[in-house]
Amino acid sequence: MKIKAIVTDIEGTTSSLSFVKEVLFPYARANLADYVRLHEEDPQVKTLLEDACTEAGADLDTGQLIAQLIQWLDEDKKVTPLKSLQGLIWEAGYQKGDFKGHVYPDAAASLKEWKRMGMDLYIYSSGSVHAQKLLFSHTEYGDLTPLFSGYFDTHAGGKKDRESYCKIAKQIGIPADQLLFLSDIKEELDAAKAAGFQTFWLTRNSAPDPKAEHGQVSSFDLIALEAEIST
Repeated sequence: MKIKAIVTDIEGTTSSLSFVKEVLFPYARANLADYVRLHEEDPQVKTLLEDACTEAGADLDTGQLIAQLIQWLDEDKKVTPLKSLQGLIWEAGYQKGDFKGHVYPDAAASLKEWKRMGMDLYIYSSGSVHAQKLLFSHTEYGDLTPLFSGYFDTHAGGKKDRESYCKIAKQIGIPADQLLFLSDIKEELDAAKAAGFQTFWLTRNSAPDPKAEHGQVSSFDLIALEAEIST
């Protein structure tokens, strides 16, 4: 079956988990309280704080909201308003040059090559679309956002839910069996496969298992798309 588009995860797939866990998350946590207090009347932030109250099921004041947001962050909750706030905080960090978005060399090279081949590329991550665009627009390889035709986050649903991938396929407008999903998480790949996607499992920190339920590779440049795609 011809693959017409590729949907890829970020953390552990295109980018190092350590970058997210050791750079981005700590930066957001350290700057969250000051950012919220400084920007709580900005329309975008105000709406996100209202959404956070709705998510918490309570009318929280600023201090309580900050405490709730930090608790969700520490628990790694996939709460949409928190993810959106993280994106805004990271934007400030990128703009100040505090860090660059990490992308593996093989991922950057393969994404460029697949785009050159005429492949449509998409991102699906639990991080907000805003955060995704920030990461890929501030890499050591320059701005990679022109490579992508679209981005999906938790607004599409949970990454371990089959229906999320059905929704993504519908929005892309390509049958699921002509889409390839890349991730380092088995449960995400299981959900994508259940929705009809083809899959590859990135195993960057361990040797691929030829008996695994999904094809496994240790880097992007080992994905033999020439064999998978009718060009």
